[in-house]
Amino acid sequence: MRIRISHDTTYSYGAPVKSAIQILRLTPRNHEGQFVARWKVDIDGEARIVRREDWYGNITHSLNIDGPASEIGIKVSGEVETEDQAGLVRGTVERFPPALFLRQTQLTTADAALADFAASATAGPVGALDKLHALMHALHDLVTFDTNATDVVTTAVQAFHAGHGVCQDFSHIFCAAARSIGIPARYVSGYLMRPGTIEQEASHAWSEAYVPDLGWISFDAANAICATDLYVRIAIGLDYLEAAPVRGSYYGAAEEHLEVKLRIDGARQTQS
Repeated sequence: MRIRISHDTTYSYGAPVKSAIQILRLTPRNHEGQFVARWKVDIDGEARIVRREDWYGNITHSLNIDGPASEIGIKVSGEVETEDQAGLVRGTVERFPPALFLRQTQLTTADAALADFAASATAGPVGALDKLHALMHALHDLVTFDTNATDVVTTAVQAFHAGHGVCQDFSHIFCAAARSIGIPARYVSGYLMRPGTIEQEASHAWSEAYVPDLGWISFDAANAICATDLYVRIAIGLDYLEAAPVRGSYYGAAEEHLEVKLRIDGARQTQS
């Protein structure tokens, strides 16, 4: 499948800011089942932009703007060819052993109740893969998708007890739960093509967990499914903060407003 993506992010300020720094994780990499046919990052306005890789191998762009600036526009667009790999994630950049992803963070630390949920949900299945599928479905049944219930600093425990959240929260809870039973898990940011829905409000997030003899496998608890050819993988991390599409700061006293325009649809492949 060829997926076409156009993602515009605009930051506007009540008064011009003196300077701004942004780290962009908005560029996909090739791996088995994912080939980047074309991809472009554009910035509206005067800015210094440097392409790098972070410690996980995610492609990043460091954006530095010297003010005064009243608005910052970030535009990414491109096409990615995908194939369904039955959830298996192979051919990716792996700079650390899976055990690193047993680490808890402030956003993914499990309390006693969340750990008990993970233990209970995975008590029946024997193998790690079956346990992870059981955990994904139990989480999907327990938590209600709600775009108004949480924000980017909501922790896994807070979303778990509230019983509401968005894809970010599902991923945080899944990671916290999997790690609590000794299975490495990580946060993934990317895009999900939803057939029949071109205009979307935000990018997507899901999880990957490590299974011996198989490797990393994707689990989208928000949709109770392993990733298919509808998914475009962008970045990984221990939690949202390490894989956020855009993260940064600005110098000034103005109020910041964010606007996102995202279009994801299928693209016709050109015959050679």
